[in-house]
Amino acid sequence: MQTNEDQAGIPAATRREVLGMAGAAGLALMAPTLATAQGTETLKVGFISPRTGPLGSFGEGDGYVLELARKALANGLAIGGKTYKVEILDRDTQSDPARASQLAKALINNDKIDLMLTTSTPEVVNPVSDACEAAGVPCLATVMPWEAFYFGRGAKPGEPSPFKWTYLFSFGVSNFVKSYLSQWGAVPNNKRVAALLPNDADGNAIRAAMLPDLAKAGYTIIDGGPYETGTTDFSAQIAKFKAEKCEILMTFPIPPDFATFWRQAAQQGLARTMKVVQAAKTGLFPSTIEVLGPLGNNISVAAYWHKNFPYPSTLTGVSGVQLADGYEKAAGKQWNQQLGASLSLLDAGFVALKKVANPKDKAAVAKALAGLQTTTMMGPIDFTKGPVANVSATNMIGAQWVKAADGAKFKFDYVITENASDPAVPVARKPSAFA
Repeated sequence: MQTNEDQAGIPAATRREVLGMAGAAGLALMAPTLATAQGTETLKVGFISPRTGPLGSFGEGDGYVLELARKALANGLAIGGKTYKVEILDRDTQSDPARASQLAKALINNDKIDLMLTTSTPEVVNPVSDACEAAGVPCLATVMPWEAFYFGRGAKPGEPSPFKWTYLFSFGVSNFVKSYLSQWGAVPNNKRVAALLPNDADGNAIRAAMLPDLAKAGYTIIDGGPYETGTTDFSAQIAKFKAEKCEILMTFPIPPDFATFWRQAAQQGLARTMKVVQAAKTGLFPSTIEVLGPLGNNISVAAYWHKNFPYPSTLTGVSGVQLADGYEKAAGKQWNQQLGASLSLLDAGFVALKKVANPKDKAAVAKALAGLQTTTMMGPIDFTKGPVANVSATNMIGAQWVKAADGAKFKFDYVITENASDPAVPVARKPSAFA
């Protein structure tokens, strides 16, 4: 007759108890390993920029910068005695504001990111920031006039900030003005300024805030009037600037529009009368200057980063020169100033995450951004100083594109011509007249 015992004579019920205790003991011994494996949380950071389309020159170096950041974070990020895995989820807006908003919402709702980083022009930064503000996700941004970020999204002068989750460190009108006046004062001219400003967030912010400041400084401003992005005929603006005998050109168009305008200006005789050609939003990158050929020589720009800035990356440890040289070797292209800005965004974002006890706590991260004080490759940032809540203003340094020496690897050199905003930045030469 069968009994409820196994071959060793141990009742089955008792055997199950023994195995259960053995399993429990084994699990107890394995507990530290399991706890480590299960306790390794992942921080998800979104990174949205324009890498293709009309604004694609801003993002052409982002792949290289993100690779450096991922290598620096390969072993995780230590915060409060705990190490977190880090995923940086980068997305390309294709220069489309609607797509920027959609990408941000997908990262927020589907990927459940803990922090959003975004850069390069209002067409990218504002829709991404709006999506984060609506969803209660901390967001840090750079590279656009702060007035277009703050007032362009609904904040009112003199009223409390309507933003709790979105922050920007970047230049503003006063930073442009300081650099421009320093550059223009070094070149003899008649102080008559041709202003070519588009009907967009940048153009409207500059028109409202910068033009009055330049007028107060003694310059006569001739506004060509707001034009639509994609305009193909600038004859009316060119005729007006010629009639007013302007010797300074100040522009804020996207790169394709500037190329169209500037070629027409040369054909119609305006270019040869200019003593200063000051470009912003375009003229920032070698690719947008080289397409102009000889018309690119001596174009002036206010730089938000240059490889000779004396500030290393806090995340990767690389210097400006190392970043530029590494990119040129890897990509076979000339370095550009967005390299330092994009790495600065990553620098600042991860400093903020390390300042909180729990980086998965979105409210705590937003609070850390509001009080963030650190030094990035672009220089010092301090959100406690303003100029308004949610904003830290960064310096602008005067620079100029000059024809490279014969036999040089690239057609133009990008040299620093003034440092009124930051004497720590070395000046290479004085500004030269365009014509």
